[in-house]
Amino acid sequence: MLNQRLSQKMLQKLSPQQIQLMKLLQVPTASLEQRIKEELEVNPALEEGDSEVDDYYEDEGEEFSSADELDESDKMEDSKEDDVDITEYLSEDHDYDHRSDNNDDYNDEEKKTMPVAVQNSFHDFLDEQLNMLALDEHTFLIAEHLVGSLDEDGYLRRELDAIVDDLSFGQHIETTEKELEQVLKIIQKFDPSGVGARNLQECLLLQLLRVENQDKTVQLAIKIIQQYFDAFTKKHYDKLLKSLGVNEKELKEAIDEILRLNPKPGGALEVSAINLQSIIPDFTIVQSGTKLEVLLNSRNAPDLRISDSFKEMLVAYNRNTGKDKKQKEAVVFIKQKIDSAKWFIDAIKQRQNTLLVTMDSILHHQYDYFLTGDETKLRPMILKDIAEKTGLDISTISRVANSKYVQTEFGTFGLKSFFSESLQTEGGEEVSTREVKKILNDFISAEEKVKPLSDEALTDMLKEKGYFIARRTVAKYREQLNIPVARLRKEL
Repeated sequence: MLNQRLSQKMLQKLSPQQIQLMKLLQVPTASLEQRIKEELEVNPALEEGDSEVDDYYEDEGEEFSSADELDESDKMEDSKEDDVDITEYLSEDHDYDHRSDNNDDYNDEEKKTMPVAVQNSFHDFLDEQLNMLALDEHTFLIAEHLVGSLDEDGYLRRELDAIVDDLSFGQHIETTEKELEQVLKIIQKFDPSGVGARNLQECLLLQLLRVENQDKTVQLAIKIIQQYFDAFTKKHYDKLLKSLGVNEKELKEAIDEILRLNPKPGGALEVSAINLQSIIPDFTIVQSGTKLEVLLNSRNAPDLRISDSFKEMLVAYNRNTGKDKKQKEAVVFIKQKIDSAKWFIDAIKQRQNTLLVTMDSILHHQYDYFLTGDETKLRPMILKDIAEKTGLDISTISRVANSKYVQTEFGTFGLKSFFSESLQTEGGEEVSTREVKKILNDFISAEEKVKPLSDEALTDMLKEKGYFIARRTVAKYREQLNIPVARLRKEL
């Protein structure tokens, strides 16, 4: 049985403009230029360029009655009630140079230019070596497929039988695992040493076997990797000494030889390429005596304005006495594009203001840290603290902190790194958990590597400093710092 009922309920919905602002807040400065380019491509009413005020728009302004939708009647051109109101579009200037006034330290060329690293990839480097070999077409295609199957660290992670199937079904190349082994050995002779290995043990062994001077130390290192790899990775040094029949000095020299090897031969090239693409900070904190100031980096955000051609079309429409249906349809389209451009420009402006307000609050909350660079001066700070200071929502603060960086005199840091929970000391003082991690890291850095500190010992040392923390919490902080357990930190 069907029936109809009326019901009332309250819903909170974000407008398209609010959604656009939220998305822009998440974009770091390094990616903002691309986002603006995308908007310029889809909206012809928006363009780049220096802001210019056109006085003749101010003089235009005949009164029109508003109409949001076009009348489909053929007599539309005779009805003044259906005229499209464009008064506000003629009397306002919507140009907007959204670079901050405090960014005078950057010259115009730097603001518009973003450095891009150009470098051959790891696979390009391997392809160059492959092309220098005199191989028949069948072997070359297999080798090319194997090179393409290597991961970014230089390892071949796939099983050979699966690669045989790939070549058969994908490229119609018939081969065998034995033939793949032979071709793989060719690739394993490429630079960097260790490339083409199927696991860490094979990677280290390949590098040791290519050492030119095979002295006693290198031979011992080869034996350790070949026969006692498990004991080596678990640092069972007593077992190694007994099994190999060597003294501590000889074992230490062999282990040092192994530790000099590269466990990720392909990663060396990839990391160098990443490092060339340095992080572009969203903020810069400059110090003048004891005074700190936040500068917003807008170098990747060009000047934006409403297209002059769109303004001229409105002026021409306004001066035209006989307005037909097509002209009114065109002016509605123009108004929509101008509105969209205005919304985007306003969203960019709000983004800049929100970023500055948030970073300024973080600066004042962590003023002592930004003044000295001493991590022990970091205060406990959560998203709610900054939200209360700025009057913004916690979700907005989270979007600002995500993927944003600030450049200080002590380095460039992600905003998220300044947020931490609080911890109470013996005297009742609240300190940042990051401060505790810094002290914990200092303890471990200064420990005797022959006898590293256990989690229990670290807990006792922190208690002596006034930080009463459980052993499991110390273990959690140690893991967050990517520091292994005491047994794996042990050295000879």
